[in-house]
Amino acid sequence: MSRIGKNPIEIPEGVTVKVQDSHIVVKGPKGELEFNIHPDIKVSQGDNKIVIERSSDDRKNRSLHGTIRQLIANMVTGVSKGFTKELEINGIGYQAVIDGKRLQLMLGYSHDIVFEPPEGITLTANRNLITVSGIDRQLVGEVAAKIRSFRKPEPYKGKGIRYKGEHVRSKQGKTVGG
Repeated sequence: MSRIGKNPIEIPEGVTVKVQDSHIVVKGPKGELEFNIHPDIKVSQGDNKIVIERSSDDRKNRSLHGTIRQLIANMVTGVSKGFTKELEINGIGYQAVIDGKRLQLMLGYSHDIVFEPPEGITLTANRNLITVSGIDRQLVGEVAAKIRSFRKPEPYKGKGIRYKGEHVRSKQGKTVGG
């Protein structure tokens, strides 16, 4: 039995869950998320708990069991609390500004980079700190990774965009003399 998959998911106050065949809809104060469940996985809802079970113990079903449980748990957490990722900008002259809904990045290129966030994602910027927030955990991580990819942190001076708290190993560089 999967250690993660066998744990029931607690449904907090204000969150409603509808399970129909292989489709689940989770509604909460922050929004609504939907997900199609694999036919071999059975989702049942009880007294403020969701339980995920698999039909057999073959390899595919074992791998899906914990994954689908965690995806549904992330949906419940997303519609109740939401998810955020913070990015730091390091480097002289590097900065970020919000222009309407779009994020404008000045990262040392000859042009500014303008990033349009997808539906359901909120961006805030404070010169050298960018916050990506939303209810879909996968989408929040994907947008944060996309913004980081515009100027990854380089190992010599540490300039670039990195996740808050990320450690970038620095290299020594050239040695002087011969």
